[in-house]
Amino acid sequence: MKRTRPVIAIDGPVGAGKSTVARELARALGFTYLNTGAMYRAVAVALRDAGVKADAPGVEKRVESVLQSVHVEIDGERITLNGRDISNIISDPEVSDLASRFSALAPVRARMRELQRAAGEKGGVVMEGRDIGTAVFPDAEFKFYLDAQVEVRAERRWAELRKKGVAADRGEVLSQLIERDRRDTARELAPLRRADDAIVIDTTGLSITEVVEELRTRVRSRSAV
Repeated sequence: MKRTRPVIAIDGPVGAGKSTVARELARALGFTYLNTGAMYRAVAVALRDAGVKADAPGVEKRVESVLQSVHVEIDGERITLNGRDISNIISDPEVSDLASRFSALAPVRARMRELQRAAGEKGGVVMEGRDIGTAVFPDAEFKFYLDAQVEVRAERRWAELRKKGVAADRGEVLSQLIERDRRDTARELAPLRRADDAIVIDTTGLSITEVVEELRTRVRSRSAV
C-alpha cells in the first residue's frame, strides 16, 4: 500500500534518547508517536502477572496462550493493559529487564510486529525501538539509528528513573545496561542492529533539541511534511 506520509523508524540501544527524540520529532512534524518499548514492557507485565518465566521449558506455548487475552493501549504517556493503567509500573528496572528477555521469544515478537505494522501502515508515524528499521518497517522512508557512549546512556537512564521516583543505583544501572546491550545484540531473533541504510546519529554530546532538529531537517529535506 502506497503511503501518503512517511514512516520514520528510530532504532538504537537503551539510553540513546530514542523515546524522547521520537516523541518530540512527532510533535514537530504533526505525526503520531508510537513507543514500541512501552508495548513490550506492557506485555512483560502481563506475562509476569500470569506467572510466566522467560526461561521455563515450553514457555512459548504458555506465552501464546497469555497473549490471546492481552490488550495494550497507548495514549500519549498513558499505557493501559487490559484496561488497567500501568504507566508507572513499566518504568521499573525489573520490567525493563523482563521485556528484554520476553522479546527474544518468537510469539512475542510476531504479535508485536503485527500490532506495530498495523499502527504505522498508513504512514505519518514516528516509531522507535530496536528492530523497527530492520524487521518491522524495512521499507520505512526514513531510518535513523541513535547511539551514545555507554556511560552517558547509563547516566541518562539513572536520571530518568530518579525523575520517575524509582530508586536505582548508578553502578547497577550501568551493569544492567551493559547486559541488556549484550542480550539485545546477541539474540537470534530480530537482534538490535543498525539497518544498512539508516542514518547514524551519535547523541553523546547533543541535547534533545539538537537531535530533534537534526532529524527534522533531514526529513524535511527529502519529504514535503
